[in-house]
Amino acid sequence: MKKIALAAAVLLLPALTLADDYATTKDAELMVHRAVQFLRKEGREKALAAFSDPQGKFTYRDLYIMVYDVNGKCVAHGQKKERIGKNLLDDKDAGGKAFVRERIEIAKKHGKGWQDYKFQNPVTGKVELKTSYFEREGDLIVGCGAYKK
Repeated sequence: MKKIALAAAVLLLPALTLADDYATTKDAELMVHRAVQFLRKEGREKALAAFSDPQGKFTYRDLYIMVYDVNGKCVAHGQKKERIGKNLLDDKDAGGKAFVRERIEIAKKHGKGWQDYKFQNPVTGKVELKTSYFEREGDLIVGCGAYKK
């Protein structure tokens, strides 16, 4: 009986480890609040550099900060540096959704919001469904998303 329990525990270990790699939507929302506070306190230049550091304090599990200006230009990204400096207003996710455009429209209208779209998960390397929370701070939109399990 002990051998069966041990075998079951060993088989479940990879699933438990994978589940631990995923942060929650609450974690993502808290990360945005911290990022906006940091931006206000430290200023734009220092904040954008910190947000774009994949090993920095604004990266946690599968979470990272991304920042766009209100015209769609990516000014910080915690995982994909190649996006920084590019206008991604018409960027589409794997399902064809213009997610950057939608995010900007929501932020302009409401100042903050949630959005679902598909994006590559840095932990798994696969395109997965993601839910992002974002807030507008001046001409910037600061966001962070959690991948759905």
